[in-house]
Amino acid sequence: MNMIDQYEDKLPKSIIAKLRENIPKGTSDSKIKQILENTVKEYNEARVEAGECVGVISAESIGEPGTQMTLNTFHFAGVAEMNVTMGLPRIIEILDGRENLQTPMMEIYLKKPYSEGKNIRDLALSIKETTLKEIAFEFLLNMAQGVIEIKLNSEKMKELGITDVFLSKAISSQIKGYSTRTTKDSLILMSKGKEESLNEIYRNKEKIKDMYIKGVKGISQVLPVKRLDEYIIITAGSNLVEILQLPEVDKERTITNNIFEIANVLGVEAARQAIINEVFKVIESQGLNVDMRHIMLVADIICSSGLVKGITRYGVVSEKSSVLARASFETPIKHIINAALVGEVDYLNSVVENVMLNQPIPAGTGLPNLVTKVKK
Repeated sequence: MNMIDQYEDKLPKSIIAKLRENIPKGTSDSKIKQILENTVKEYNEARVEAGECVGVISAESIGEPGTQMTLNTFHFAGVAEMNVTMGLPRIIEILDGRENLQTPMMEIYLKKPYSEGKNIRDLALSIKETTLKEIAFEFLLNMAQGVIEIKLNSEKMKELGITDVFLSKAISSQIKGYSTRTTKDSLILMSKGKEESLNEIYRNKEKIKDMYIKGVKGISQVLPVKRLDEYIIITAGSNLVEILQLPEVDKERTITNNIFEIANVLGVEAARQAIINEVFKVIESQGLNVDMRHIMLVADIICSSGLVKGITRYGVVSEKSSVLARASFETPIKHIINAALVGEVDYLNSVVENVMLNQPIPAGTGLPNLVTKVKK
């Protein structure tokens, strides 16, 4: 295997590592040399030529199949609010770098014995965010005494493992100025201080309906499903930080479709890979074919600054050094006026600005320059 070391300056580290893994032990030196020579030859042929317009090629390669995408939403049967944004809207959502997704969701992989189906329903229910209105039949107002009475669904509480004491504590910690007491099947909130107006009591009643009781915040629906030979939990809503802290969860495989959450929790490299995976998943589900390298280029550009920035005038485009390139995208007058005010200089190093000025572009045959020294 020492022969592989001699090729470290000719091949990338990742390819060298794969060769080390895959060349069987005991292979003769002549065979290894032949494999290495063939690898170098293929690698050099696969490299992009200097001056190739990779951005335009990637844009066309993703844009052309993109016109054939449908604007569909996939709906999980039997579960309200469980939709998945698919097709073109999802691609736009990723590439625009939108923080608020239409349908945030997670795929939670589990450790044994949960992955084999044991107690998976109980685990799924414990993850789901439970609000007060989900365990209440009705909310009543007593105008004369300024009391809010909540009729509780005791069966649902038992199913979710919520006791009267736990419920009282959860509500007391979130709403101030009310004392709580429980009766057989009700929870009564009574104002401690001054008499409150009817409007205030009504506002408080509406406010406590959405009060958090237990579970993981942000997870509005859960659905245990069997995938191949193991059980996983699909959720509507996403909260990667809290889910990864649960001891039952397989941290290495659990994913969310929220790129920003991945960037905050796992870093920008993980976000880049998530963009590639998510875009590829959409393209593949539509039965289209786009080379992975085009998607990788787009993901690199989105994450190049160390943060996730969409391909919009507020994201990637705003970071371009060329005034004319920024102006060519959207709001041209604004960019040109701002540049004039601060005396910005455009060195015309890129393609767009040279096209605008009708000059040869620095790509293809326009890339090499002829430099001569003239004798005086």
